[in-house]
Amino acid sequence: MHVTSRQFKDNIKGAVSDANLRHSLATMKTGFRAKRGIAVAALPEFEALRDAGKAIKDHALQHLDHYLERFEAKVLEGGGHVHWARDADSACRAVLDICRQHGARTVTKGKSMVAEEIELNAYLEKNGVRPVETDLGEYIIQLRHELPSHIIAPAIHVRKSQVAQTFRENHPQFPADRALEEPRDLLDEARTVLRSHFLGADVGITGANLLIAETGSTVIVTNEGNGDLTQLLPRVHIVVTSIEKVVPTLEDASTILRLLARSATGQAMSSYTTFSTGPRRPEDPDGPDHFHVVLVDNGRTGMLGTEFHEALRCIRCAACINHCPIYGAVGGHAYGSVYPGPIGSVITPALASLEEAGSLPNASTLCGRCEAVCPMKIPLPRMLRHWREHEFARHLTPPRMRWGLRLWAFAARRPALYRLGTGMAGRMLSRMAGRRGRLSSLPLAGGWTQVRDLPAPPPGGTFMARYKRGQTH
Repeated sequence: MHVTSRQFKDNIKGAVSDANLRHSLATMKTGFRAKRGIAVAALPEFEALRDAGKAIKDHALQHLDHYLERFEAKVLEGGGHVHWARDADSACRAVLDICRQHGARTVTKGKSMVAEEIELNAYLEKNGVRPVETDLGEYIIQLRHELPSHIIAPAIHVRKSQVAQTFRENHPQFPADRALEEPRDLLDEARTVLRSHFLGADVGITGANLLIAETGSTVIVTNEGNGDLTQLLPRVHIVVTSIEKVVPTLEDASTILRLLARSATGQAMSSYTTFSTGPRRPEDPDGPDHFHVVLVDNGRTGMLGTEFHEALRCIRCAACINHCPIYGAVGGHAYGSVYPGPIGSVITPALASLEEAGSLPNASTLCGRCEAVCPMKIPLPRMLRHWREHEFARHLTPPRMRWGLRLWAFAARRPALYRLGTGMAGRMLSRMAGRRGRLSSLPLAGGWTQVRDLPAPPPGGTFMARYKRGQTH
């Protein structure tokens, strides 16, 4: 997985000054957040469902080898094929080999974050196979040669006027003076273009939200129906997915599906929830003749049994992203990874390396909103702190930060010195702020005061001093 997270600090400078991005992120905050809140409030047993979902995923991860082997056996029993891929390169090779076996020149693709992770599109194009994204958001960013900026809304950063311009540049078959002002105009044009690809594709590639060991089924949830057309119309259906998606039974899958849509988009259920179980049978009216599942590891087994094990419970609902104040300020591209936000800040260092993605665990206020809304109760703040500890232990933090922490630790182990120092600093900062009560610049705190004022300590001394005087409010 190629990441550019080393440039995070440079990326955010452009992000916070992008007016279009700010407008798009504001829409996200009032959309996804509000809808999730309404959906959760309407389901009294939501917290019990969270506990059940967590238990299901914990059990599946504890016995991951068993359930993956059971899933494979059921796929084979149903006439399908399973390909095990240790890393991105072996996964891409497996997909390309299948395409070549069937003489595929064009493939349609449903939305798949794992395919983005392994950079499947670029690999196929390099080897003479043209992939066409069919999810509207993914199709837009494919035309724009961009990465997704959000897990469930990959083109959330693109304004309507920018989509219209992209379509005019890439759809020369339509009149130059056509109307593209309304969302329906854009949707109708995309449908017209994609329809021919659906009908002409040799192979269809999708991801999977869940794998069911009991039946050998894969599950996708969409709101556009493009996933169904991608996997039903071509002769060959390839599922590219990661190993942690497996759950034991159909009942387990139904429990997690009740959590997924509510947490992601505020829906009781997505418009399309599709179960695929092997290739077309003689009595089936439609479906592919060949069914393949590519199971991708790409670093996930390395997370098992570590302090980041629980991140593998993630069902990619993006609730943590939608509620994160950092993502809400800078958007997804600043993270330099396919997976942005709190969950991306935990799994990107694990799947890439801490050297490449060490900035991401530090891009958090540790406010805890991500854990509070996560349907799988993943302790994201704790894991972000673990990565910071790893970074410090491996001497990857900047020297100035290391010396600052050592100075603080020296004082914190000496309470009298600590109280003396904080008291003097508080009084000095209060005098510097004056009546305004805020500091617009401060030595050694330029990273803060470059973009916001620093509130001065309130008069009356430190908390401990006020507490001793009985001033507890």
